[in-house]
Amino acid sequence: MNIVVFDLETQNLFQDVGGRGNIAALKVSCAVTWSSIRQDFTVYWEADIPRLIVELKSAGRVVGYNLKGFDYEVLRPYAPNERLRFLPTLDMMDDLFKTLSFRPSLDSVARATLGETKSADGVQAVAWWRSGNPADRQKIAEYCKVDVDVTRRIYDFGCEFGYVQYVTRLGSKQKVKVNWKC
Repeated sequence: MNIVVFDLETQNLFQDVGGRGNIAALKVSCAVTWSSIRQDFTVYWEADIPRLIVELKSAGRVVGYNLKGFDYEVLRPYAPNERLRFLPTLDMMDDLFKTLSFRPSLDSVARATLGETKSADGVQAVAWWRSGNPADRQKIAEYCKVDVDVTRRIYDFGCEFGYVQYVTRLGSKQKVKVNWKC
């Protein structure tokens, strides 16, 4: 089964589009996938979204962090006739919410589970996009690749050990059991 780990970055921030109710207006700047069959990353820019949709639809499972609440919603205007939310998806944030009743950040889970932090954030990625500088655009792709790689490694850890960890607001590490059919 081809497992495709996926993340995207946007051209705009919520404050630019009138709030969270307008996720579709954020627009894709860059998306990255990692395929278990290819054992490699693919970078997609906004013009490449039709190819991204084909890859996601062909996956045995799509894995990500907040896919249903964010990434798929950002993609919706690019594929209005596709039902992305119904793809075979493991949204790790959604899964953790069902157990914890709150949504730990990817950075919190990465720090506790892998001992690593994210290399930047979505606000910085939008600033890089807006600069128009080709070198900054490459920074978006590299940042997105790092997020996809971290997400993949958290998924692998959860599959192997049956739990992941997160950092609480008070700074302690907590384990949470996961049952990610891998």
